Formats: sequence, structure tokens, C-alpha cells
Amino acid sequence: MRHPRWLVVSALGIAQILAWGSSYYLIAVLARPIQADTGWNYTWIAGGLSLGFLISGLVSPKVGRLIDQFGGRPVLGGSAIILALGMVLLAVAPNELAYLGAWVVLGIGMGAGLYDPAFAALGRLYGDQARSAITLTTLWGGFASTLCWPLSQMLVNYVGWRGTCLAYAGIDLAIVLPLYLFGLPREPRQPPRPATQTAGSAPASLVPAGLRLSFWLVAINTTVSAVVMTVISVHLIALLQDRGTSAEAAVALGALIGPAQVGARLVEMVLARKHHPVWTMGIATVLTAAGLALVFAAPAFAAAGILLYGTGAGLRSIARGSVPLAIFGRDGYATLLGRLAMPALIAQSAAPALGAALLNLSGPAGTLLAMVALAALNLASVLPLLKHARR
Repeated sequence: MRHPRWLVVSALGIAQILAWGSSYYLIAVLARPIQADTGWNYTWIAGGLSLGFLISGLVSPKVGRLIDQFGGRPVLGGSAIILALGMVLLAVAPNELAYLGAWVVLGIGMGAGLYDPAFAALGRLYGDQARSAITLTTLWGGFASTLCWPLSQMLVNYVGWRGTCLAYAGIDLAIVLPLYLFGLPREPRQPPRPATQTAGSAPASLVPAGLRLSFWLVAINTTVSAVVMTVISVHLIALLQDRGTSAEAAVALGALIGPAQVGARLVEMVLARKHHPVWTMGIATVLTAAGLALVFAAPAFAAAGILLYGTGAGLRSIARGSVPLAIFGRDGYATLLGRLAMPALIAQSAAPALGAALLNLSGPAGTLLAMVALAALNLASVLPLLKHARR
């Protein structure tokens, strides 16, 4: 492998910032300008991201198998082209149906180009030594909203929301695609697994019988965490405002999550060699529950609670890539990661609507309490996994 590790991680990390910015983080800035320009229903506009998550979850197992067979370079490079196409379709969408069709394309690009495929590519490249590379990649990715939200707002001010979509299409083709093509090495093609090893959603062909319970526990933890964090990401500002926080203060409190995530990933990078990644998953789950509980129980200490929550969220993104590699090994890692991602991404697609329904039915206090309960119950999925750390 001629590509130095720092080059691979840097190229992948910068590409992840822009890929997240042109998909997951896009609608937070563009939703209101789209509504003001078109008059489309806001639920349809926000629902585009939910549809994207659903599609990304459906394609993730196939993406994992492709990375196992061909390596990350062609799959991630293809994702940049697909995201660019989705951005162009979004820019020219004449109505809500065409808008949602663009999100179908973007969903395919998200499923092939965000964290899980990136982690799978690193696992194929570095095997058991991929944990530090995964941590560094998430460290880069932690700046996605910090950099892309202001960029999106600036573009909207100058060229409108349609021009912003076209600009991101150009970024995906001119920056993200070359980063993947020149930053990631070519890898030898692996023979495809027999049909019995890739068919269906059960992990039986990839996971030994003694580890199948661990597979389902990891899947449960990943899925529940995805639901909780997506609900909070989408509705945090509204939750804080409904509990008496001013709009400016709510935005300022929400902004604490990014630095907390980056700080947690820096600490994990320093300490990674000293503990099994299952401990990272456990600590992330505890901090998420504790932070949300503090926000719920003591609004005056919301800043402290959000910092704890952000720390847990930062560690969780590392654990979702490093825990499966540590427990199940390198063989078939990309395929396995795709299968683990599928239920989490599909659940994420429903999470914004779930949060809105909870807000309508039980108010901000009831919604926060429900998220605290889910996060706390998720601890039950981690405890049996600690046996792997003891080994």
C-alpha cells in the first residue's frame, strides 16, 4: 500500500465534511428558504431527509458487500457522483414529488458515502489497526456542521437555495470525488461471497454461532442510539424553547454539541490503546442518558447536560465503527457493517416524525423523558458485551 496512512485519513476526513454538508446537514439551512420560495409544505421539505435515511438504510447492506469485494475507493468515489446528481435534481425540482425524487438519489449517495462506508473502507485497508483511523476520520467529520452550515447560509444569501444545491454538486465533483480517487489506494478485488453468505438479513453466515447474540446487541444499541440522537438533533432547539429558553440561548446551547463531540474524540484518540472499544460504547451510552436526564430534570443546568450528551454522541460515532471490528474481526467487516447500519438508518428515517408526534402528544418534558428512558434502557444492550472487553 503506497498511500501513507495520514494521506488516506486526511482525504477521507475532508471528503466526509463536505459529504455530510451536502446531505445530512443541508436541510437545516435550506428548509425555510425552500418553503419561502416555493410555498411547499414544510413537512414535505423536512421529510426529504427522512426519505434519504430510509433509502440509505435499504442500500447499506449492498454497499457493504461492494466494499468487501472492490474496496472503498470505487464505492466512495461513486457516492460523490451520486450526491452531485442528487444536488442537481434538487436544484431543478419543479414540485414536491420531484423534490422527494431527488432525495431518493441523495439517499443512495448517503448510504454509499457517509460514516459507515468510510469505516468499512478503513476496516478493509487496516484491519484490526483501523480504530485510530476511524477516530481521526470522525474527528474531521465533527466539523461538518461547523463549516457547512455557515457555507450554506452564505451561498443561500448570494445565489439562493437552488444555486446552493448546484454549488454543492460542483463541490462533490470537484473536491470530494478527487479526494477519494487520489487519497484512497486501489485494492485487489476479492471474490464475491457465495450466495448463501450474502442472502437475507441474518448474520449467520458472517458471525459465528457464539457471537450472534453480540451481533444483535450491537445492532440494538446502534439503532436505539440513532433514534435518540436524531430526535435530539432535529428537535433540540424547539425542545429548549418550549421549556422557556430564548431562541438565541437555545441556538447557543445547541452549538455546544459540536465542540463536545470533537473533544471526546480527541480524548478517545489518546486513550484508544488502553481500553477495548466496548468500553467506549458503554461510556457513550451512559453519558447520553445522563446528559439528557440533566437537561430534563434541571433546565438551569442545560449547558452541562448538553455537554455530557455531546460527549456521548462523539464517542458513539467511534464505537459504531470500532466495536464491530473488535468483536467480529476483519473478515467480512464491510458487509457486516452494512447490515448493522440498515436498521439504524431506517429507524433514523422515522425519528424526526416520531419526535414531532411526541412533542404534540406529551410536550417538551414528555419528549425529553421518553428520550431519557430510551437512552437508559439502551444500557441493557451494552452490559452483556462487556465480556469481550474482559477477554
